[in-house]
Parts: sequence; structure tokens; C-alpha cells
Amino acid sequence: MSLFNLRRLSPKEEFPNLDQNYTCMAKVLTLDMYTRQFNRATESGVIFDDIIRPGLEDPGEISGPMSVGCLAGDAQSYILFCEFFDRVIDAYHGHKLSNSQQSDFNYENLKGGDDLDRTYVLSCEVAVRRSVEGFSFPTHCSRAERRQLLTLAKKAFSLGSEDLPGNMYALDKRMQGDEGVGGCPKVDAPSDLMMRTGVARDWPDSRAVWVSKDSSLTVWINFDDHLQMVSKRTDSNIKEAFECVIINILKLEALYRKLRCWFVWKEQLGWVVSSPADVGTGLRASVWIKLQRLSQHKRMKSILERLRLRMDSTESTGVYKVYNPHTIGFSEVELLQLLVDGVKLLTVMEKRLEQPGGSIDDLVPAQK
Repeated sequence: MSLFNLRRLSPKEEFPNLDQNYTCMAKVLTLDMYTRQFNRATESGVIFDDIIRPGLEDPGEISGPMSVGCLAGDAQSYILFCEFFDRVIDAYHGHKLSNSQQSDFNYENLKGGDDLDRTYVLSCEVAVRRSVEGFSFPTHCSRAERRQLLTLAKKAFSLGSEDLPGNMYALDKRMQGDEGVGGCPKVDAPSDLMMRTGVARDWPDSRAVWVSKDSSLTVWINFDDHLQMVSKRTDSNIKEAFECVIINILKLEALYRKLRCWFVWKEQLGWVVSSPADVGTGLRASVWIKLQRLSQHKRMKSILERLRLRMDSTESTGVYKVYNPHTIGFSEVELLQLLVDGVKLLTVMEKRLEQPGGSIDDLVPAQK
């Protein structure tokens, strides 16, 4: 009988070249830390080199936003390699893991969100990610695990067919690049990075998309995480999207519990998913907003930092995606409130700059 034996040299000889690597992984990783993690492996076989591979495959750019540069292979990774992950979370989110992560699913606590200026805010989206206890994450899971996760999702949605009416579509290559087949939304082909890091292994085996009957909600199964629930709207009512996601993620969690399965939760980390960029709430909220003048302002970068927001350009001229880069250290409602209040202020600034000689100096928020 032969045993698995990974042939490696010493930690010093195996230490990666981090020159011109602009990820949080490279920012925190030292030879001493690498040496301490070198011979460790989780119960499912995740080693430290598996964790840091995404940042080595995609080192980022000096002028771009800093990515985390790592992915967990399973929930135990966050415990076994906590020295590393805790520092990555601090570097990316500015959050030290000392207090319990708080959750607030009471969407009625959100002030505003249904009153954004439709002249400027064109559309919005709210998404949450979840992982299922006892399964490896997409970078590391086996084919059988992935198929079990899909079977579990089918059982959950079948069990909740009355409370969560909709249809599930098993992914096949016909769907890629189309506007959707039947009622299934468009599915992009996996990126090169997804292939190299293992997220898209065996594509499209056991990937599926569930779509609600009224098309207001989509659940992506076995993509970047076990589950990602998304509510996307073609108007500015992000409060409605938030309410839709919160109500239905709680329904889905209850269905999984009936099947004796639980979403992964840790007291300090909150909801645990594959990327440390998404732990905590697992929530991303985005709006697409017209900011033709403000986007070119010299203080725009500082304004976004003070609002705790990030902005990406889109294919449409003058339209930008504004979203929360942080997911931990705030509750779900607090994150949405930051976005709603921030977008309102950005809209006021854009209107001010449309006026002849308009200045926004008095509107710039104090340092965060």
C-alpha cells in the first residue's frame, strides 16, 4: 500500500517570491509565519500552500484595489491557520478579531433605501454567501462532496417549495455566454483564475442555479461558495432587495436545519465562507449610479474611504458600481445603512458639481 507523500524541500526553499505582489496575503506573510504553517494540514487535507495559491496566481496591481490573495479550503482552515487569516482580515477589513460578530436581520431597522434618487441610481443588488457545515469549500472539495451539496440543495428547495417557489436549473455548457436558457439567467464561463485555483474544477459538474417564481431572487449553487443568494433590481429600491434576501436566507437556513445541516458560523468570524473578504455577514450590497462629474474629482478616493465604500467603473460611460468592501465588524443592517447614507451623499455631491462653480468641500465627511 502506498501512502500520499507531498515532496517538498525546506520552508525557506519553498517560500514564495512575493516581489511585486500587491495582495493582503503578501502584506502579512513572512518566512517565519510560513515556516510555522508549513507542515500543518486540516482534516480534509488543506495545506498552507493551497491557502495562498490565489494570491500567487493573481498578484494584483500596485494601482488597483488590494485583494485578499487567499482562499480557505474548509472551515477548519480559519482555525488551524488563524495566525495568518486573522492578520489578513485585519489588513483587508481593518477589523481585529476580538469581539463577537453581530447580526441584525431586522430589515425594518434600515432607514431609507427606498428613497434613493432614481435619476442617478439606476439599479441595485444585494447578495449573501453561505457555506454548509461538514463540507470542504469550492477550492478543495471533491466531486462527490460537490454532488452531495447539490443533492442537499435540491432537497431543501423541494422541501420548501411552498415558501420558496421556483425552479432549479442544472448548469450545462449550453448556458454559458447566452442570455439564459429558459428561465435560467446568463452564466459566464469560469475565469482562468477560477480554473487555476480549483474553484472551477470539473466544470460544470454539479453547478446549478435556482430562480424564484417571480424572478426576484437567484441562488447560485457550487460556484465561488456553496450558496450565494442574490436579489437584483432594475430600480433604486435597495431596501426591497435587502428585505427579499434577508427573509429568504432565513427561510433557506431553516430548511437546511430540517435536513440536519447548518450554515457555518463562528463567534468571532460570523458566517464563514471561502474568502476572508466575505466573512462576517457574507453580505455585499451594490448600486449602479451615474457620477459623471464626481467620479473625476480629485478628492473622490478620500471620500469613498471615509464613507467605507468602494467604486468600480462599468461598461456604461459615467455609470459606476458603488458597494461595501467590508463585511465584518458591522451587522447586516449597519452595512446597508452605510451604503444608503453614502449613496445619498454622493448624489448630493454630484448635483452640487452640476451647478456652475459648484463646490463640495463643505460636504466631504470627516475622517472615518
